[in-house]
Amino acid sequence: MRTRFAPSPTGYLHVGGARTALFCYLQARASGGVFILRIEDTDLQRSTPESVQAILDGMEWLGLDYDEGPIYQTHRFDRYAEVIRQLLEEGKAYHCYCSKERIEALREEQMKAGLKPRYDGHCRDGAEPVAGVKPVVRFRNPREGGVVFDDLVRGRISISNTELDDLVIARPDGSPTYNFTVVVDDVDMAVTQVIRGDDHINNTPRQINIYRALGAELPDFAHVPMILGDDGARLSKRHGAVGVMQYREDGYLPQALLNYLVRLGWSHGDQEVFSLKEMIDLFDIRDVNRKASAFNTEKLDWLNQHYMKNLPAKEVADHLSWYFEKAGIDPRQGPGLEDLVPVQADRVKTLREMTDQSRVFYEDLQEFDAGAAKKHLRPVAEEPLRVVGSRLAELDDWNPESLNETVRLAAEELEVGMGKIAQPLRVALTGTAISPSIDKTLWLTGRERSLARIRRALEYVMARAAAT
Repeated sequence: MRTRFAPSPTGYLHVGGARTALFCYLQARASGGVFILRIEDTDLQRSTPESVQAILDGMEWLGLDYDEGPIYQTHRFDRYAEVIRQLLEEGKAYHCYCSKERIEALREEQMKAGLKPRYDGHCRDGAEPVAGVKPVVRFRNPREGGVVFDDLVRGRISISNTELDDLVIARPDGSPTYNFTVVVDDVDMAVTQVIRGDDHINNTPRQINIYRALGAELPDFAHVPMILGDDGARLSKRHGAVGVMQYREDGYLPQALLNYLVRLGWSHGDQEVFSLKEMIDLFDIRDVNRKASAFNTEKLDWLNQHYMKNLPAKEVADHLSWYFEKAGIDPRQGPGLEDLVPVQADRVKTLREMTDQSRVFYEDLQEFDAGAAKKHLRPVAEEPLRVVGSRLAELDDWNPESLNETVRLAAEELEVGMGKIAQPLRVALTGTAISPSIDKTLWLTGRERSLARIRRALEYVMARAAAT
């Protein structure tokens, strides 16, 4: 089994491409086969080094390790030229001197007549060179019979050769075209399964005829359905993030995105959560649904939180450190990230949210939220803050269990409910009325920082009392 993922570097790695890469990867790994990364960069005007790097970064972040590659088509131009010469010598391709104007006029005429636009074979049986005109090379497509293949996802597909025209396989400057290079690459790389989006189905019959002209064995084809937005339209930027690395920017774990992508068109019973090993063990491209799948961000959020809560805290913390660095937060100035993750994972959907909501444990508290302070840092909060602050200052073991007991004893001493202490204390520590449980909030804030913030809150309460 040899599969390949072959993106064009004309932009970011799209989630549709990432799903195709995942399917290729799983199919190869399940059989102990080979997974190849090929960069189809023959479109010299649109391909960019930045897009190549975006593909490589996306593959690395997702953990889709390839066995061969990256192989660049631009490094294989000599090979393509060799095969084109072979086809010309064998009469399976020919030079076409038709001008651009003639081709456009032909297309307009056919469309007016309600016909499918296609080249009419004007130069097929020999054409005299035209002075000053560099010809294209066209493949001599068979005019009889047809192409029939059994797609592993879509089932049997057949098309008559009369529906196909003599496609251009080399431009006037000699550069090869997509449908031709794909076949040469897949033959040379001994690809056994071509897994790609169903937008390529119309290309497949053309490519099969080129395989046959080269006397090459056909691979199996599997065309997977496109991904739609939640409104039923094809997934695009207007639906939100569509580039893989944007999902990283937005705070998703690669495990969550992979798990989500594998379920877009494939299932195994009612199971929703799959480890990579389970995907490899269970996945078969033949089980992919032929219907398009709709992207659901809420489902991805649910999976992301599941992985934040259930992966080893060290593993999540390693990812979280990247967001801390981007946010300019020094993780050495507060609790260890491995301690932070289990506390915050229940409360956020993404690592970016976790970073934003945890800044208060690593940096100075700038100000109190006006609404929270107005409600909870009233003069009546002075005694609870003094009592709990005094008890906390005497505490030797700064851990959640001891902190919880200390706050509970302070509430008993004052004969008030825990909320009467916890809410003023929460605002004192974080500036807001929302945080993890008060024992965990104290623990993450740390001893010195907690005591200093309680003193600051007391000053605020007393100043407010003096002003009334």
